[in-house]
Amino acid sequence: MRVVRVLVPEDRREGWLDALDDRDVDYVVTAEASGRSEAVVVEFPLPTAAVGAVMDDLREEGFDGRYTVITSAETATTEHFDDLQRRFSGRHDDSVDRTEIRAKAFTMTPNLGTYYVMTVLSAVVATAGLLLDSPAIVVGAMVIAPQVSAALTASIGTVLDDPSMIWQGFRALVLGLIVAIVGATVFAWAVRTMYFVPPALDVRTVAQIDRRIAPGVLAVAVGIGAGAAGAFGLATAVPLSIVGVMIAAALIPAAAAVGIGIAWGLPSVAIGAFVLLTVNAVLITLSAIVVLWRLGYRPHDWDDRELGDRLSVDGFDRGLAAIGVLLVVLVVSGGVIASEVHFDTQVNGEIERTLSEEQFSDLELVSVQTEFSDAGLTEEDRRISIVINRPADTDFPGLTEQLDERISDRTGTDVVVEIEYLEKDSSDR
Repeated sequence: MRVVRVLVPEDRREGWLDALDDRDVDYVVTAEASGRSEAVVVEFPLPTAAVGAVMDDLREEGFDGRYTVITSAETATTEHFDDLQRRFSGRHDDSVDRTEIRAKAFTMTPNLGTYYVMTVLSAVVATAGLLLDSPAIVVGAMVIAPQVSAALTASIGTVLDDPSMIWQGFRALVLGLIVAIVGATVFAWAVRTMYFVPPALDVRTVAQIDRRIAPGVLAVAVGIGAGAAGAFGLATAVPLSIVGVMIAAALIPAAAAVGIGIAWGLPSVAIGAFVLLTVNAVLITLSAIVVLWRLGYRPHDWDDRELGDRLSVDGFDRGLAAIGVLLVVLVVSGGVIASEVHFDTQVNGEIERTLSEEQFSDLELVSVQTEFSDAGLTEEDRRISIVINRPADTDFPGLTEQLDERISDRTGTDVVVEIEYLEKDSSDR
């Protein structure tokens, strides 16, 4: 439930109060005693789902929102409040008013010092969790990461065409991820040079890191879901603390993996994680924009302006510009992921065809790990690691070379195939 207080000029008092009467809203009118203007203060309780509709009615009567206070309340006893609650309960559109959603975005945004300190701490914890291959520690890093505020502020600013929110949100998001990568790199480099991990550790074989360096359709789906959930959480009553963990899950571990790749001097690790980080950041923002738009959030003058006016120099729509930039970044990085997905599909298909042959019928494929392309930064062939179950005391000479040749011919890429055999044995009973 919400309590709304607005300052009503005397010359518009009748129209505004009629709008409230038409909705059966109970209100109290108090004289404005500061002497600075001829106005009254109107206060009225509303169910949360009714705030947007009532405020839209007031805007049609010329409400400019210069003095608006919306607060939470526990209960209200007025003549028509129960009827309002029944009328608006169970509505499909239960989003809060755009005045309130802006305030919620600013409220959840910490000061810059706290934001960047918490970002570094979350990146360090995530880096430790990845190197230890510990999902619990990685989840802990997500809990303390503050990226939800930046991502949602940018999305809200875009749909409302608010230049200050657009700038504040995207600046905090981009700089925050840069800070996270730098913090992860420094920490990973220190861990490696001080031998806190085995010198011969191949980070590409660590499961928690491997999941962040080979972006695919399933990986980027996290970004879409996180952004959509974040928008619903901000616009409705879903707890933002839960949503914040989801958004951090799509960003912070990937940023930590970029740092690990840089510290270990592995371009394929750093590039793969960076592509995943970029795509998820863009998808979080875009999916949040789509959900907020679907919930009815628009710039206050959206219906009064033609598309040509929004694209003109004088009436340029910053929100459309932000969406355009996001789409360009998504197309570029999405193209990279699409190429990798196509390569993985070819590799998996060739492995399946080879193992389906009669001489390999006793083999059981466990997993395939494909190294991300490093865009030619190194001259090494792309590595494909395969894990296969085989009967105990059985050899399959020539399988590695056979797969190497077939995959290279199929993909047109030089590869190095590594096979790890897991022996299995079973009783005859």
